[in-house]
Amino acid sequence: MALLEKLPRHLFSRRGWGMLAAGAFTLAAAQVMGRRDLLTLALLLLVLPLICLAGVRLVKPRFRVYREFNPSPVETSAPAVVHLAVARSGPGSGRVAMEERLPAQFGHAPAFRFPSRSATGGTSRYEYHLTSRHRGQYRIGPVTAEFTDPFGLALHRQAIDDGDILTVTPAAVVLPSTLLAGARGNDGVTATRVRANPSDDDVMTREYRHGDPMRRVHWAATARHGALMVRQEESVTTPEATVILDHRSGAFAGGTGTAMPGLPGQDGHALATSGTFEWAVVAAMSISAHLAERNYSLRLLDTGGNPAFLHSPSSPEPGAEEFSGTSGLQSIAESLAAIHLSGTVHLRRDGTLRDIAGRNAEPGVAPPAIRTAAGNEQEPAAFDDHLMDRLSAHRMRGPLIAVLGRITAQEAAALAPAAAYATNAIALVAVERPAEYQEVLEALRQGGWRAMAVGPKAQLAAVWNQFDQDPALPTPPAPEAGRGAGVAK
Repeated sequence: MALLEKLPRHLFSRRGWGMLAAGAFTLAAAQVMGRRDLLTLALLLLVLPLICLAGVRLVKPRFRVYREFNPSPVETSAPAVVHLAVARSGPGSGRVAMEERLPAQFGHAPAFRFPSRSATGGTSRYEYHLTSRHRGQYRIGPVTAEFTDPFGLALHRQAIDDGDILTVTPAAVVLPSTLLAGARGNDGVTATRVRANPSDDDVMTREYRHGDPMRRVHWAATARHGALMVRQEESVTTPEATVILDHRSGAFAGGTGTAMPGLPGQDGHALATSGTFEWAVVAAMSISAHLAERNYSLRLLDTGGNPAFLHSPSSPEPGAEEFSGTSGLQSIAESLAAIHLSGTVHLRRDGTLRDIAGRNAEPGVAPPAIRTAAGNEQEPAAFDDHLMDRLSAHRMRGPLIAVLGRITAQEAAALAPAAAYATNAIALVAVERPAEYQEVLEALRQGGWRAMAVGPKAQLAAVWNQFDQDPALPTPPAPEAGRGAGVAK
């Protein structure tokens, strides 16, 4: 029995290997004893398993597999129920051993028999649960089936479907209510009396029209104009918020970088991430959920002023930058599921950082390469005129929140004037050693930002609550669009 355990199981069953062994023994006995009947028996014992092996390889039963995740996508650490239905689509009968392939982090692969005891209409239904502690996109499946011949001698294992993708989004942290959003009504909208470029509908009074109620007559304006004037309704605008998400490799890679489990990148390597970047992703998700619940429309940009999810493999709309409502928040969550560091470093599956020449990157030092998990791409310019122009186009429409990694004091000085474009400006700098970034925080605060450096183990809710206790400096006048605010090369 110990010898049978060591034999390859993808060709013959124990019965098949036993028959082959018996055939070889009988063939040897026939040679020694010179008996033709033993030779005939030996040939039968040897040939029959080989014929069965050829049969199961050539005659492949066909199946249809339906897989559904509930919920889909699912948040990290939340259970997802996988509903699996398998139906035979071709001729065949008998029981088949099946197994669902899973990524290693999900544990043991579920195994089952087809048809199931509760099969109805030729379809067998199964159910199991999955939980992931890491965000990402994971291929669940395919289902592999192990077929055997009617004698149970030969085996053949093959995949009967291609599997499906389970998207695991970062779970949002519940943030406390703060005063950072500015004054808003109970319905989450802001009343404004005068716009930056007022139209005819934005003036405070207008001439009386037939049907206007007399209670809206503005008597002071009537006396001034010599004609009956009525009050114009205040215009109502939906509040907007802009979130800047830094995903540059130079800002997060190095130190405690680890390979994120999930689907490999286009070059076959794991998506690049780090402990501080994972904190930044959760922060972006939590802030977006916090503002969306308060009826904000959201705009997410990267540090170069481009759509934040332009290179995210899980983004439903990579080129989108504006999101609103429940569907918009869901799109943000899916886009953050597999977002990765972009720019100068390349993260291998063993967790080591490599540059394009294959050299190990020193901790804290970004190698001079342009290789990324998504392919060859230059690290985008950061905090330059393009970003300032994008922010200027939405000036004073709501708060500006920047979730950043390691930035220099010069980069902070380039970003600082952007605070003048927002009703409130908040900067979270996620770094390994926050105490070393006082100069950076001071540069941001001089521009009117509420800024804080945090480590990867900081409690986001506590950090968010501290901003109400940290008043920003007076905001200077807004810089002119196109003013040089780029970062030094």
